[in-house]
Amino acid sequence: MTPVRTIRIGVIADTHSLFDPAIVRHFCDVDHIIHAGDIGRGSVIEQLEMIAPVTAVSGNVDGYEESGFPTEAIIKLNGFRIAIRHVVFEAGNLTKEGRAFLDRTRPDICIFGHTHQAKNEWLGNTLLFNPGSAGPKRFILPRMVGTITIEARLSVKHIRLGDRVTSL
Repeated sequence: MTPVRTIRIGVIADTHSLFDPAIVRHFCDVDHIIHAGDIGRGSVIEQLEMIAPVTAVSGNVDGYEESGFPTEAIIKLNGFRIAIRHVVFEAGNLTKEGRAFLDRTRPDICIFGHTHQAKNEWLGNTLLFNPGSAGPKRFILPRMVGTITIEARLSVKHIRLGDRVTSL
């Protein structure tokens, strides 16, 4: 699969109603943003849409269908099939539903959230990517977002956010 052009995707999850102004700096040159659920207030998506087009799915904190966002999404960017779902892993393991989602959608990239743990690994021909949590600091995990650049090959990056949110 040869991409048409270089495309950069901002990846975020588990904001839990918090929009960290640092996201603007980290996503300033992205072509698209993917939010993998547990959005919280809709204002988070509104602020992301001021940066780039957004594809978002709901998570357990959003009440799934009650949020108005789908529970799953499949998009195609630059020739790559990208599947988005909030829960794919739980307690460090691929869930039964996550496996079924991957088998059904057969994506090149699967983006998910829920665990608050950054992940970047291959399962067969599928890149599994969790950006970590960009919401209020919880547990001992760092706050993070990610980027995926699609060129002749995929390039992924996790970006650590500060533990404290500062204003613009």
